[in-house]
Amino acid sequence: MLYAPKIYTVESVTAGHPDKVCDQVSDAILDACLAEDPYSRVAVESFGSHGVFFIGGEVKTKAEPDYAKIARDVYRDIGYTNGDALKMSVHIMEQSPDIAQGVDTGGAGDQGIMYGYATDETKEFLPKGVVLAHRLTRGLQDLRTSGKLAWLRPDGKAQVTIEGDQVRAVLVSTQHAEDVAQEEIRSALIRELITPVLEGHVEGVEILTNPTGRFVQGGFEADAGLTGRKIMVDTYGGLAPHGGGAFSGKDPTKVDRSAAYAARQAAKSIVAGGYAKRSLVSVSYAIGRAEPLMVEAIDEKGESLPAALLSQFDFTPKGIIERLNLLRPIYRETASYGHFGNPSYPWEQTAAISLST
Repeated sequence: MLYAPKIYTVESVTAGHPDKVCDQVSDAILDACLAEDPYSRVAVESFGSHGVFFIGGEVKTKAEPDYAKIARDVYRDIGYTNGDALKMSVHIMEQSPDIAQGVDTGGAGDQGIMYGYATDETKEFLPKGVVLAHRLTRGLQDLRTSGKLAWLRPDGKAQVTIEGDQVRAVLVSTQHAEDVAQEEIRSALIRELITPVLEGHVEGVEILTNPTGRFVQGGFEADAGLTGRKIMVDTYGGLAPHGGGAFSGKDPTKVDRSAAYAARQAAKSIVAGGYAKRSLVSVSYAIGRAEPLMVEAIDEKGESLPAALLSQFDFTPKGIIERLNLLRPIYRETASYGHFGNPSYPWEQTAAISLST
C-alpha cells in the first residue's frame, strides 16, 4: 500500500528561509540564462552563511549573467536590507564535455530515480497537511509584504500535524522586529493567519508560535543556507518517496527536475481520471540515455496500474521538455512554497488519458 499514516506532520518554510534564499538565487540564475539562451545548460548551487555568499556550479550559455547582482537582487526582493554587505564569491565552470556528449543527443542529464505523487484528498491533488503548511508560510509573506503585520520579517517556518483528516497541531515560527511582544505575535498570528487558513476550525487544535520565545535574528545572520536542502518542502512533505535529487538551479535536461515534474503530471492525471484515489509514479534514467530504464505507477493499494496509462506520456527528456515547454524562464517562482499544486505550472495541467487507447 502507499504510505498513509494515521497521524503525520509536514512543514513549509518562507521565501526568506536561508535554504529557500539559496534555491531562489539558483533558479533566478537559471531564468537569466534561459531568457537569453533557451538551450542553456545550468547546474548552479548557492550557499550563504553569516555575511558570505558563494555561487558555484557548471553553466554553458550564450547569456552573460551577472551572478553576484542576481543574488543581491533576489536577497533584496525577498525583503532583506543588507544584501550589499554580503561578501560574494562566484566560481562557475562549463559543463563537462563527458556529460555534454550524451545530453546533446537527447539523453538524460543525470542518472537517478524520480517520483510523482497525487491524492484526491484536496483540489490541489496534494496531501491536506502539505497544502495547509504552504498556505501558512505564504500567508506570513503576504501579511509582511502588505504591511498588515509590519513587525514580521522574512524568515519563518510552519508545521501542521494531521490526525485522520483533522488538524491536530499547528506550529508557526516567524522572524520579527525586536520591539514586539510574543503575546502580540501569538494573538495576531492566530487572528490573521492561523484561523483563516484553518477556515475557523481552531477549536481543539494545539497552536504553537515562536516556541523558543524569540526570533529576531534570521536569514544569513542567524543560519546557513544551501540550495536543495528543502526537498521535502518542495515536494510531498515526506509522504511519498523522493529520489534525492534537488530541483533548483538545474535546467530541464537534468531529469532530477524535469522527470519529477513529468511524473507528477502523470500521477495527477491518473487520479483526476478516476483510475486511483492515490497514485505514485516512479521513473529512472541512465545518464546520456533518452529512454527511461523504468516507468511504473501504483495505486493506493500498492497495485500496479495498467501500462497503457503511462504509455500515453513521453518520458524521454526531449519529450518532457517539449510537452511541458520547459525551456523558459519560469523557475524562480517554483523555488518557494512547493513545486506542486500551483495551477499555473505546466506540469500541474492534467492530461486526458484513457485505457481504451
